[in-house]
Amino acid sequence: MTSSGAAASFLTEPHILDLFAGPGGLDVAAKMLGVPSLGIEWDKDACDTRYAAGLRTWHADVSEVRRKRFAELPPELNVLAGGPPCQTYSVAGSGAGRKALDKVEKLIHDLVDGVSEEELDDRLEAMGGDPRTALVLEPLRYAIKALSCPERGKRPFDVIVLEQVPAVKALWEVYKKALEKGLPREDGTRVKYNVAEVKTLHTEAYGVPQTRRRTILIARLVEHGVPRLPAPAHHTFNLRKPEQGSPEDTQTSLPVDGSSAPLRPWVPMREVLTDREPPFEIVSNYGSGGDPKNRGIRTYRQPSFTVTGKVSRNAVRHHPNGRDLDPDRLTIREAGILQTFPPDYPWDGGDQSQQVGNAVPPLFGMHVLAAALGMPLPPEEKLRESWGRLDRTDKKYEELRLEGCEAEGGCGSNCPKPEDQASSSTSAATSRPRTGASAKRSAK
Repeated sequence: MTSSGAAASFLTEPHILDLFAGPGGLDVAAKMLGVPSLGIEWDKDACDTRYAAGLRTWHADVSEVRRKRFAELPPELNVLAGGPPCQTYSVAGSGAGRKALDKVEKLIHDLVDGVSEEELDDRLEAMGGDPRTALVLEPLRYAIKALSCPERGKRPFDVIVLEQVPAVKALWEVYKKALEKGLPREDGTRVKYNVAEVKTLHTEAYGVPQTRRRTILIARLVEHGVPRLPAPAHHTFNLRKPEQGSPEDTQTSLPVDGSSAPLRPWVPMREVLTDREPPFEIVSNYGSGGDPKNRGIRTYRQPSFTVTGKVSRNAVRHHPNGRDLDPDRLTIREAGILQTFPPDYPWDGGDQSQQVGNAVPPLFGMHVLAAALGMPLPPEEKLRESWGRLDRTDKKYEELRLEGCEAEGGCGSNCPKPEDQASSSTSAATSRPRTGASAKRSAK
């Protein structure tokens, strides 16, 4: 779990505040880049994983930290990142957020026009509906709050990085306009950002051995120049032409940004699930084409399906001599590897399928953070190295847990209440959702 200091960036010492941090996808990416981070995570299970992984964490509600503890955040934090809960925006979710897009868009404009926190909370309460819908506003509220916090010198965040499901692209476009217009200071002046094109990216184009799409926003203070999205390094996967861009494809093409380096093949499951002897195939837990009985299938020669919170339900079938054996299931370790976590990443706590499925793939996060911070990428293979685990009796583990919960031997007064920490058997409808990207157990 060692890392060198951050490589050259336009920021002398970047430090990341990761909202809705989940089990650590973005923080693992940051550590690979040599950048320190602090994650805020609501879910105790995800925090257990983070402590075991040696990741600095506050076990807390993002909204409560903004309201009551913002001044306690380390002043060196100058990069704001996060993946707010996306279940209400997701195609697989209830869709409450999609129906409220126009209302949330107006609230974004209200924030930039200087509406008070109290008035905004009143408007959110009047809206009703799923409370997770409002959490997409938290990164903007943090960015504005920084401008009036004397303990932080009223300094803005230098860089803002956000990720979400494609359904939130319209809101990120509104964010872009708001950041370019400028965030309001108390004296009436505005802090303006340059924002890259808001775009939905395919994770397999960045070496992740699964097809997954995430919409990215990258913003920098105007004095730091204009940011760009990360250039793809691999082909995307086309289910209609599964050989195109594969390791067996002899054709090459150039990246969309016009650079001279050819795109590498997308990464098949067989390349990373090395403990499974091919041939094998993954049968999705979800139906395709609107038919729940029509389960999709990916072979060992292809990238996996999107790793979701129900990944452990995906069946794995082997075909010796053309005949099926009884299928088994993907393990948590294998699901983590498909997400590009190190092979021995220390998954801990309960509901580990949700933890894995809701995390940002670290390799994808590395590309996004490197582009946002203007830093070179380490080799992709670095994420396949051993990570290590902190035992609960280790001094470092206890130090991390004590900082995260502010109490000896358990949760403190700032931690979410135990009754709000839904177990894996509790319905998401009755639990307080908190995370994506990013975090997030019931939130994506």
